Amino acid sequence: MKRWLFAAALLVLAGYLLGGSAWLRPFGGPIRSEMDRYFIENAQAEVAANNVVTAIVFDYRGYDTLGEATVLFAAVVGVVLMLRKVKG
Repeated sequence: MKRWLFAAALLVLAGYLLGGSAWLRPFGGPIRSEMDRYFIENAQAEVAANNVVTAIVFDYRGYDTLGEATVLFAAVVGVVLMLRKVKG
């Protein structure tokens, strides 16, 4: 009886997961916005970069990238300090 109930619950859950995915957008389908068009049209003129992704990461979002690098550096330093051997 317990196996049958577990199997039924598993089938209902699988049905919800597969049925719910019908309302989602296709995997990998882009979501377009006004900012996308702005970056594509103005990146080369504003920051003199031929690569739009590089322009966004380093020029438009430079402070954000600097913050992420700082957090990553602090995490590495913390792990190294925790794993070092202490003489004593």
